Amino acid sequence: MNAIAAQDIKRKGISAVDEALKEGPVHVIKNNLPQYVVMTEARYRELVEAEDEAYIARVRTSLEDVKAGRVSRGSAEDLIKELGLED
Repeated sequence: MNAIAAQDIKRKGISAVDEALKEGPVHVIKNNLPQYVVMTEARYRELVEAEDEAYIARVRTSLEDVKAGRVSRGSAEDLIKELGLED
């Protein structure tokens, strides 16, 4: 894990983060625990784009399931019975 103490950022400024970013996202440690992650704008955009693509893929899959009849409707009680989770 590429990490830097919050105190180092306080003392050295953002240049401390800039240096650490050369090796990837930086976990900022505060009170001995990772509190934040700093990453480049390019990496952030990649993550957001990947998240959007994954969301669209899940929606497409769900729509395909509906079209193919792989979806059934019922209540929570019906599902509990079907799974054999009744007391």
